[in-house]
Amino acid sequence: MSYKHLSVKKNKVWIWTALDKDYSSILEYVIGSRSAETFERLWNKISDWNCYFWITDGYKVYPKFIPDGDQIVSKIGMTRVEGENSRLRHYLARLRRKTFCYSKSLEMLSLSLKLLIYYLKYQDISLIV
Repeated sequence: MSYKHLSVKKNKVWIWTALDKDYSSILEYVIGSRSAETFERLWNKISDWNCYFWITDGYKVYPKFIPDGDQIVSKIGMTRVEGENSRLRHYLARLRRKTFCYSKSLEMLSLSLKLLIYYLKYQDISLIV
């Protein structure tokens, strides 16, 4: 596995998240570029969910995957996602804007996110000794 150095502006990465309106945590996520290929990885994880519609911000890659009529573009519906993004930045310094704490590898970013999402969902971190 190769690691991408994330501190350079040209190596920006995005965290794509999927939430359920009835739950207070991120259900799935992927890390990558802001491309259709990255969203496809997330879509492969969530497309089998029993959903009647998907609320999005209208980004151009969604219609390539979400069937016609199943996407609702709603700024109000996205406030939940923005709240989760804010919560991630609150707990992980590496996600804050203009900080010296940044991720130097995708692996560390992914592991930090996985640990935080687990903790926020279960309010516990089991330590295996």
